Amino acid sequence: MHSTPPSNATENSGKLRLNRPLVLVGLMGVGKSTVGRQLGQALSLEFVDSDNEITRAAGMSIPEIFERFGEDYFRDGERRVLARLIESGPKVIATGGGSFINEATRALIKEKCLSVWIDADIDLLVARVARKNSRPLLIGKDPRVVLTELAQIRNPIYALADVHVRSDSAPHMKMTEQILKAIATCTG
Repeated sequence: MHSTPPSNATENSGKLRLNRPLVLVGLMGVGKSTVGRQLGQALSLEFVDSDNEITRAAGMSIPEIFERFGEDYFRDGERRVLARLIESGPKVIATGGGSFINEATRALIKEKCLSVWIDADIDLLVARVARKNSRPLLIGKDPRVVLTELAQIRNPIYALADVHVRSDSAPHMKMTEQILKAIATCTG
């Protein structure tokens, strides 16, 4: 069996129609936003990054929300924003790394969406998050230590997602193709 080349992934996915939102979950740096944009194009669905929607709704950056109000306040706002996005129909949604960990948010996603856990090795995540300094949970900390601790806590919860795919250093289009095949299997 051969793999489908990237140009066919978009063409073949035109046959795939989702009747609910596709929500991407996983640790920071796994590629949820990049892959989410590609999935949105391939599925002819709107792509939304929940972190961007949260900052727009709050009128401040995520680090500012964390610093000013704390993580609990942020998670409550995140849940409300995701609920609004989910209720507005099928789309591809990239979530923040902690959103699926919140029990109420996870229940909402599990009930009304198709969830995909994008998983990756810590070394890859450390290399990717080193490119950005806007991640509140990493400010002033060793990314490897933080990501290792988060993976230990969060991975068993991410494993509750409907679909599980592994990310590696290959181009994100490969991950997009894997997700399209996986969701075709579970929706077809």
